Amino acid sequence: MRPTLLIAATAALALLAGCAGKTEPQYPPRELKSFTATTELEGLWHERVGKGLGDAGYPVSPAQDGDTLFAADGRGLVEALDADSGETRWEIELDTPVSSALTAMADSLFLVTRNGEVLSIDQEDGEIQWRARVTSEVLAAPQANQQLLVVQAVDGRVTALDRVSGEERWVFSGPRPSLSLRGTGTPTVIDPVTFAGFANGRLVTLDNRSGQPLWERRIAMPQGRSEIDRLVDLAGQPVLTQDGRLFVTSYNGRLAALEAPTGEVLWARELSSYLTPILVGDYLFVVDEASHVIAVDATSGDEIWRNEELEGRSLTAPAYATDHLVVGDAEGYLHLLDAREGEIVGRTRVDGSGISVPPLTDRRRIYALADDGTLEALELRP
Repeated sequence: MRPTLLIAATAALALLAGCAGKTEPQYPPRELKSFTATTELEGLWHERVGKGLGDAGYPVSPAQDGDTLFAADGRGLVEALDADSGETRWEIELDTPVSSALTAMADSLFLVTRNGEVLSIDQEDGEIQWRARVTSEVLAAPQANQQLLVVQAVDGRVTALDRVSGEERWVFSGPRPSLSLRGTGTPTVIDPVTFAGFANGRLVTLDNRSGQPLWERRIAMPQGRSEIDRLVDLAGQPVLTQDGRLFVTSYNGRLAALEAPTGEVLWARELSSYLTPILVGDYLFVVDEASHVIAVDATSGDEIWRNEELEGRSLTAPAYATDHLVVGDAEGYLHLLDAREGEIVGRTRVDGSGISVPPLTDRRRIYALADDGTLEALELRP
């Protein structure tokens, strides 16, 4: 998702709009350079998902569960498609457009509409299983464990619902600054706890039995004179490893590694990002606010490589497909980078409307949703 500002006060919005004028972007998009491709992207199929994501910029990312893809458009159309052929298995029209990214697991599809209504949909036939209301707009994908569905809204509240019935279990009220990036972090949920990042630069661990905080750590400290300079949103999703480490990004702040049980900081480095990193082995890959793609040693925080060729192109969060990183950009290109060396080794264009939600990957296969609703399946060919 590309960052925009969510401002509580109308006067502040008018002031910022008046001052914006024709200011040059901090990172103008770089022209693409020619290169020798060593990996090809073969198109397998493409379909159109309704009318596309629309102009409002809602990050309605698709989801996959097994051999089924789920996608939605900006008007409330939700589709299930066969991942191998692109054939539509079912589609439904909701009475309200979708605002959140989609989550598919345990035979259900979870999403939130623009009026704050959480829906559980049967993956098999598209039948709505239950509806529940949360306190505010939701942009992040709902996250589930065996018992709960956890939803983080833009007003700072985190709500846990019973995954089977939709009944409210608990609500945690987090902070909501007057100015923040449009969106929230996506919580990471395991059976005992939920890790949630907030717009004040803090990461909180919540007990899933009660919603009470167990520990809290500041990842980023507001700096600078202007409200914009002082934005420190934790807008990505914390990455949790099996050995109990957490990796967290922050805007105008740091990339940090923490001990998940205690919140103790293992290492931290200055890096501004509003996107979720990915971990592959000992490599942690992150896209920063300038759209530089960076590989970091996950054990030490040391930089391994950095690619600045795509600066200013509003890259998506990275995905991983068989030794390659995959990112989309605002002009609709998919870029492949060698995960070990950081060089661009492949490229294709999905659609000129742009790609603003992260691609899905399944080993050698990539599914990319463009802003106009074009959903394309591609496969890596060496």
